[in-house]
Amino acid sequence: MSQPATHKSTLGYFTWAFGFTAAGLGLGAWLGWVQTGTMSGMASVLFIVAVLSVLEISLSFDNAIVNANKLKTMTPEWQHRFLTWGILIAVFGMRILFPVLIVVIAARIGPVDALVLAASDPDRYAEIMHHAHLPIAAFGGTFLMMVALNFFFDHEKDVHWIARVEAWAVRYSSVRGIEIAVVLIVLIAFSRLQAPGDAATFLRAGVWGLLTFLLVEVLGQVLDRQQDAMTGAARGGLGAFLYLEVLDASFSFDGVIGAFALSQNLFVIAIGLGIGAMYVRSMTIMLVEKGTLTQYQFLEHGAFYAILILSVIMYAQTLVHIPEAITGLGGAALIGIALWSSIRWNRRYGCMVEAG
Repeated sequence: MSQPATHKSTLGYFTWAFGFTAAGLGLGAWLGWVQTGTMSGMASVLFIVAVLSVLEISLSFDNAIVNANKLKTMTPEWQHRFLTWGILIAVFGMRILFPVLIVVIAARIGPVDALVLAASDPDRYAEIMHHAHLPIAAFGGTFLMMVALNFFFDHEKDVHWIARVEAWAVRYSSVRGIEIAVVLIVLIAFSRLQAPGDAATFLRAGVWGLLTFLLVEVLGQVLDRQQDAMTGAARGGLGAFLYLEVLDASFSFDGVIGAFALSQNLFVIAIGLGIGAMYVRSMTIMLVEKGTLTQYQFLEHGAFYAILILSVIMYAQTLVHIPEAITGLGGAALIGIALWSSIRWNRRYGCMVEAG
């Protein structure tokens, strides 16, 4: 991954994703047949798997861009580890173990009992997941809001897409802890809108999300500095890997919880979201190797705006139902507009830069 693979076609990056898709659809068809014993039942499961895959991809465009941006700073060894170990954690950890862990904690049962519950009583399983949505949304929304604001409140940032907003953020980035203050203000405002019995839970989960972000940042810097001292290379390693894993988990919260609106079957959900996660991995590799973020300078801005909006949506979902399709299409639309703006900028100013 250290050298640009310009000879590789775009479709070539998705070879593994296509293979995983075929295997996932085959497994989904078998699962549908075992459950229902009818062709219509099998087709229904296949349809849900396909919809979940598309949902995960649409929700994760911005995730792939942020991953690619962070991967550029990592050594080739840690890039490879993230794209191998990291995808295993993303698919099996967040899409299978995470929902099980929620039920284990919420229902106070063992992991094996949670799996049995998922297989034998999916409606009850989905109900437990639904009740756990509020603290998960507060935690994940807070973490993602910090990720986005950290990008905008950066005194070294000199490329602006929406100039008035971003220049203002850069101007006040010297105020220490300003992004934390903004997050806390939004968190407190939303906590006051919660039902009396939920306000404390929402606020507590949000504070934990904020602390997790800060701890990951501190731990990442300490680990990377230790690695830099040993290798002499000032590039990201274990710390960046941990940051990306927690970031991926935060992105996954919304998709995993939302998936239960389409199916109560944990295994169907895991197949659908797992397929989507493989495409995110492929997009990440393509963005790094083709240098897409360098070619389209506003693409990264669009991703962070999408993350910021997603974080607010996760907060708002604790008050009103917002269809996952709106969340996914909204983020994809923002990134599409950022891409279009980048292309326009390249056409207008690219030749001037080359001439200069």
